[in-house]
Amino acid sequence: MWDYSDKVREHFFNPRNSGPLDDANSIGDFGSIKCGDALRLMLRVNPETEVIDDARFQTFGCGSAIASSSALTEIIKGKTLDEALQVSNQDIANYLDGLPPEKMHCSVMGREALQAAVANYRGESWKDDHEEGELVCKCFAIDTVMIEDTVRANSLRTIEEVANYTKAGGGCSACHEKIEDILIAVNGRLYAKEVKPTQAPAATNGAPGKPKLTNYQRIRKIEETLEAIRPLLQRDHGDVTLVEVDGRNIYVELTGACQGCAMQAATLGGVQQKLSETLGELVQVLPVAALVRA
Repeated sequence: MWDYSDKVREHFFNPRNSGPLDDANSIGDFGSIKCGDALRLMLRVNPETEVIDDARFQTFGCGSAIASSSALTEIIKGKTLDEALQVSNQDIANYLDGLPPEKMHCSVMGREALQAAVANYRGESWKDDHEEGELVCKCFAIDTVMIEDTVRANSLRTIEEVANYTKAGGGCSACHEKIEDILIAVNGRLYAKEVKPTQAPAATNGAPGKPKLTNYQRIRKIEETLEAIRPLLQRDHGDVTLVEVDGRNIYVELTGACQGCAMQAATLGGVQQKLSETLGELVQVLPVAALVRA
């Protein structure tokens, strides 16, 4: 569905260090199958030198998640734990000759699992679940701290970038306002001056001076965007069809391999992101089952 580098393809089709590590003395888990991506990183650490003698992984997720996990294990083997902690998610992406923007969250997942594994070895408390009141994205259970850390580490400036790197905001648009508040808090008021003028008109469908789309034009743009996406899904034996448009709620039907797929939420999030960009407004893409329930 995305344009992957040869190195990503190589590490997906022939992953290094995949499978359980029986004599591991450190384990780090991140993500959940429910959210579409989960990674278990297992390390064998030399207790005298804290050098990582071996690293293996088990990943449930897309090709980018598997490739990122494979790359991470190759990068950290032979490093001390302190040296490994200096590895950033961008280092993982660079090792793979880049990742599609929509898949950068896979490199972040590897970074988080590494932090969990090091904390596990040192007997420190580390958890990726949110404390009460800090949950920002309910779709993917992403908290304030993770978004703040990722924004700082990768100099993120937009809600779209936050969704690409953390998934937060990629399922529905309910948390977009909170994400924007975090972006302003981390980047300062300069962010508000740079981004607000372009985002405010988007909520009303178009920039100043640009005529508002008629209902017919809007539906045509939605159909054209879905038509452009369909060949990418069909390549993986899936498909998407427009069912209904109700204001900012756009109902679609996923068929073929996309129906019931563990990555369904991520696929809908990607479609939603593309439609929001095309229409110049925040929309919510929902499965047809939600329309039936309504």
